[in-house]
Amino acid sequence: MSRATATDLVYLIAIVGFILALKGLSSPKRARLGNMAGATGMIIAVAWTFSLPEVHSNHRNLLLIIVGMVIGIAIAVPAARLVKMTAMPQMVAIFNGVGGGAAALVALVSFIALPSKDIAIYKIVEIILGVLIGSVSFSGSAIAFAKLQELMTGRPITYPGQQAINGLVGLAILGLVIATIASPHTSLLLLVMALSLVLGVIFVLPIGGADVPVLISLLNAFTGLAVAASGFAIDSTLLIVAGTLVGASGTLLTRMMSQAMGRSLPNILFSAFGSVITATGGEAGDTSRSVRSGTPEDIAVLLAYARKVAIVPGYGLAVAQAQHTARELADALMARGVEVYYAIHPVAGRMPGHMNVLLAEANVPYDELEEMDEANTQMSTTDVALVVGANDTVNPAAKNTPGSPIYGMPIINVDEAQNIVFMKRSMRPGFAGIDNELLYGSKTTMLFGDAKDSLTKLVAAVKAA
Repeated sequence: MSRATATDLVYLIAIVGFILALKGLSSPKRARLGNMAGATGMIIAVAWTFSLPEVHSNHRNLLLIIVGMVIGIAIAVPAARLVKMTAMPQMVAIFNGVGGGAAALVALVSFIALPSKDIAIYKIVEIILGVLIGSVSFSGSAIAFAKLQELMTGRPITYPGQQAINGLVGLAILGLVIATIASPHTSLLLLVMALSLVLGVIFVLPIGGADVPVLISLLNAFTGLAVAASGFAIDSTLLIVAGTLVGASGTLLTRMMSQAMGRSLPNILFSAFGSVITATGGEAGDTSRSVRSGTPEDIAVLLAYARKVAIVPGYGLAVAQAQHTARELADALMARGVEVYYAIHPVAGRMPGHMNVLLAEANVPYDELEEMDEANTQMSTTDVALVVGANDTVNPAAKNTPGSPIYGMPIINVDEAQNIVFMKRSMRPGFAGIDNELLYGSKTTMLFGDAKDSLTKLVAAVKAA
């Protein structure tokens, strides 16, 4: 067997591992095995690549590769091991951005290495696509990280003349792309990269609130496409297939999330362009209105003697690391004969599947999780909706307040439940920065405090009721 044939065979085995990873990740029960399959495929691919003569024969380049890998491992392993579940979305965003940036640099270096004459146009186009898409993914993911990390406001950022500026940047990039194809020069490609980085920033700034999970999924697809384009640039079948898999799966996930939100992708991405959006409530909510608050003992009685209870988790559950205590409360209620289910919004938290991962960590049976559509069919027969740290995903403004940053987003209709209990630290608005009228409703009771502490008190009170 020739070396080239052996390489193709080994890379095929790695690719099968990537495909099995995607298949496994489609189900919570097989997700761990899926991760292992993908990691195994990557280890096989990396190990074989190091065995290739063109890699290990050049000692200088080999040393640079090893140094880069050591630095990457030194950063990535502690980050992945120590990251809190609340920070997982921003870690995904920044790691995804790094992948896009790496793809852009690979394409740029391959351009520099090309001969100065007789460069095929298709090769230049492949390189330009890698640079453009990878740069947009890198800078866009960086802004998404800053929003999620609250280094900047999570609200849509708009300004006068935004559409004109975006149009000018887009036209400038198009002009530079044409110029680079007509006259391939590194300086032109560097300008394409610079403006693409700007495009990524201005593309993400108007996106905020509950739309960030969709944005993360879309940027993930961008990174996959950038990797595939870089694979074409350096004639790597492995990169082409791996990037295409990531791009295709990210695109499908983005489309599914858009459908779950009842909105088109253009509406999610561009609805805020050219408009100045204002939020209500500020950091402390509407302090001129009163709310009804209760004690853990009062709410425990309400829960213990209910027939059906819905637990609606949100980002506050993740912040408090209260998923295990929520499971304990559900078990205590079910021991009393109460029907309990978890109502899961597709974009609850700050990344796709955030709540599913949290509850799976607490070994919540998967059949107790109800996705939004199924949960909404049961809400009118639910005695108590216990909202744990959620806000935007249950906010009726999404249905009845045109101009709201979340208008048009389907929500979990907790307003249809007989009683509503909100567990929050304060009256601070959600990620979209707007008040929730439900907080001031006549059938709503507020339980202020850390979600884990409050749930612990509820568990004790339910068992004593």
